[in-house]
Amino acid sequence: MTTLLFSHPVFQRHEVPPGHVEHAGRYAAVVEALQAENFAVLDRRLPPLATREQIDLVHSEQYRLAIEEAAPKTGLAQLDADTFMGPSSLEAAFRAVGGACTAVDAVFAGETKNAFVASRPPGHHAEPQRAMGFCLFNTAAIAAIHARAHGAKRVAVLDFDVHHGNGTQAAFWDDENAFYASSHEWPQYPGTGREGDRGASDNIANAPLATGEGSEAFQRAWGEKLLPALSDFDPDCIVISAGFDAHHADPVGRLKLNEADFSWVTAEIAAIAKDKAGGRLVSVLEGGYDLSALAASAAAHVKALMAA
Repeated sequence: MTTLLFSHPVFQRHEVPPGHVEHAGRYAAVVEALQAENFAVLDRRLPPLATREQIDLVHSEQYRLAIEEAAPKTGLAQLDADTFMGPSSLEAAFRAVGGACTAVDAVFAGETKNAFVASRPPGHHAEPQRAMGFCLFNTAAIAAIHARAHGAKRVAVLDFDVHHGNGTQAAFWDDENAFYASSHEWPQYPGTGREGDRGASDNIANAPLATGEGSEAFQRAWGEKLLPALSDFDPDCIVISAGFDAHHADPVGRLKLNEADFSWVTAEIAAIAKDKAGGRLVSVLEGGYDLSALAASAAAHVKALMAA
């Protein structure tokens, strides 16, 4: 039994304007890194389209319909200052969610121990009724809630992107059986994720990191606060929002992490998944905008999943 990898050519075709940091080269860099010989054992699959019912687990039907209607036949549609859709974007967003939900199906069926969904656009900024921050649908949050179709009661999303996942926090805030934990640079876009933000049922855990902090602060935040909170929550399934823009080489963040930090936190999360959730763990690509750092970090992350 090995790690599942979901990828699809449409993820490279999701269109953004020239010069946009969330461009097709990101997907190509990750896929190329995962073609290396030591990843030959990955179980590679194409993601299906999500159902509308899956999208609506987190987003309102009105919002989902608005996104469907906004999808252009040609050119670009702009949804906010930095969020765009082209002719392939809607399919890409639906397949990102479909891949994550299918990955959840696979870990509950015992087909695999864990999975990585190499997709774009990212998702963790998408709120139940708002697209923002490059994100259309909140893939990780939807996948976690989808786990309840398999009898999971308590679900968790863990997020180490340099930006706080405001969309996931908003989706989970009032759900006592949905847990969200995030480390992120502070202050940084989108301005959410204060340490005092705890959720309606103490189900949110935020660990803001000061600009310029690196491995020591990151590992302390996870080791002393976020991972113990996850363990105490006792999840039935865990989803990772795997953003790699906290890397020291990334142009959009100013934290100082490296590939070893992503490997470490992945292994620690996987250990809790094994102890608490029968090993059920699904990871979804979020940010990461320096192509070399993104490729190396994603490879380190997947190696840790394979070793779990």
